Amino acid sequence: MSVPTVTETVPVTVLTGFLGSGKTTLLKRLLHGRDLAGTAILINELGEIGIDHLLLERVDASTVLLESGCICCTMRSDLSAALRELYGKVERGAIAALDRVLIETTGLADPAPILYTILADPVICHHYRLSHVLATVDAVNGARQLADNPESVKQAAVADRLILTKTDLVPGAVAAHLRQALAALNPTVSILDAHLDRIAPDSLFAARPFDPAAKTAEVRRWLTEESHHHADHRDALGRHAAEIATFHVSFDEPMDWSIFGIWLTMLLNRHGERILRVKGILNVIDAATPVCINGVQHLMHPPFHLDDWPSSDRRSHLVFIVRGVDAAAIRQSLLAFTRLAAGQPGRLRQVEECRL
Repeated sequence: MSVPTVTETVPVTVLTGFLGSGKTTLLKRLLHGRDLAGTAILINELGEIGIDHLLLERVDASTVLLESGCICCTMRSDLSAALRELYGKVERGAIAALDRVLIETTGLADPAPILYTILADPVICHHYRLSHVLATVDAVNGARQLADNPESVKQAAVADRLILTKTDLVPGAVAAHLRQALAALNPTVSILDAHLDRIAPDSLFAARPFDPAAKTAEVRRWLTEESHHHADHRDALGRHAAEIATFHVSFDEPMDWSIFGIWLTMLLNRHGERILRVKGILNVIDAATPVCINGVQHLMHPPFHLDDWPSSDRRSHLVFIVRGVDAAAIRQSLLAFTRLAAGQPGRLRQVEECRL
C-alpha cells in the first residue's frame, strides 16, 4: 500500500452518540474482524482518566487517546495535532499507510466543531477528507435523551448512519416510535438495528462522502456557526450544562465484588436518573482478569471480564458522569463504604445504612 498523496486523502469517519449508547461496544465489535486492520482510532473521553481505549483490547501506534476534557473546547487543537502526527508517522514509515481514520467522540460531544475542523482546517484537508458520520442511539434512553440534551439531537441530526442499540430491551412500539422521531430529525439518514441487522464495515461505510449540502438547514447552520466560534473557548465552555460533572475514583487494593455491588445498587436506587454514565475496570478479589462494568442511569449491563489486563496498571478505576449530584459525596461514600465493610461482614448492616 502506497503512502497517501495529496490526491489520495485518507477518509475520516466520526463515530458519535450520547452517553452509554453503545459507541465503544460497536467499535469493539468491528475491531474483532479484519476489515479495520488499516484503521487508526482516535478516542476522546470526558473526564480525568480514559477507560474506553482500554476496553477495545487494541492499543497500538494507531490508537490515540486524545487529552481528556470537554470535546468542544479541546478537540479542535487535539484533533488537528493528532491527525497531523498520524500522517507524519506514515510519511516516516513508523506506521503502515492508513486506509481510514475513525474518531470516537465522548458522549457529551457537540459534533459540529469536530466536523468543522475536518472540513475546514487547510492542513487537515490536504491529507484527509470527512467520509461518514455514524451515531449510536440507545433505544432504552434515546427518547428522553433527545428531549433533554441538545448534544444528542445534534449527534443524530448530522449522521449519515444511525445505529439503534438495545432494541431487544424495549417493546417493539417503543423502538418504532424512536425510529419515527429520528427520521423526522434526519430525513435522509439510514437507520440500522444493532440487534437485528448485520453490522459490518461495508454496511456502515458504503455511502457517499459526507456532504453538508445534503443535510438539513439546521445542520448547515450549525456548521456555519462554527466558523465564528473557531477560537472562542468561552463559548465552547458554556455548551454543557453547568450541573454536569465528571470524576473518577481509583483503588490500589482489590475490591470486594459483593460490597461494591451493594453500594452501586444503593447509588442507582437513589440517584439513577442523574447518573448519566458509570463505567470502570475493577481489580476484584480472587479474579485473575479485570472486571468491566458499564451503566447508564438505572440500566447496568452485565459485567464481563477482559482476557487480560490492558496495561501494567492493576488498580481499579471508575469513571462517573453525573448531573446535579455532588461528586464529592459519591466519591466519599464509596471510599467510606469500602473501608467500613472490608474484612468485616458482621458490620454489613451498618454499611448498608451509609448515606449516599
